[in-house]
Amino acid sequence: MTRIMIFGTFDMVHEGHVDFFRQARALAPDPYLIVSVARDPIVTRIKGAKPRRSEQERHALLSRNTLVDEVILGQEDGYVEHIADAKPDIIALGYDQVGEFVDRLERDLTNAGIEVKVVRLQAFRPEKYKTSKLI
Repeated sequence: MTRIMIFGTFDMVHEGHVDFFRQARALAPDPYLIVSVARDPIVTRIKGAKPRRSEQERHALLSRNTLVDEVILGQEDGYVEHIADAKPDIIALGYDQVGEFVDRLERDLTNAGIEVKVVRLQAFRPEKYKTSKLI
């Protein structure tokens, strides 16, 4: 089993997210997909607005998705510890994931002694399937 971890807000789950899950699962023949849901204060700080759904609602929504094996809540401060606890073999980043956590991710994981492969996935019709465009 290959543990694959992805991150996001997931205020809604649309076809772009479904493709994100499928691409992540396709990284290994025996995938176990772990979805880390961004905490409400982190979403507010990074996106400048509160999420439409609470972290508990977003967690519950993803828990019902058949492509997802495990859903965890991210940290409210930092991110390295919850990645270490999840023990992923691969971290799959979305095509549009940028910012402080992504920019420092590989360096911070290396500094923490965490060996994990980090890959960037492809966009799936971002002109149509992007949460900010669908809301």
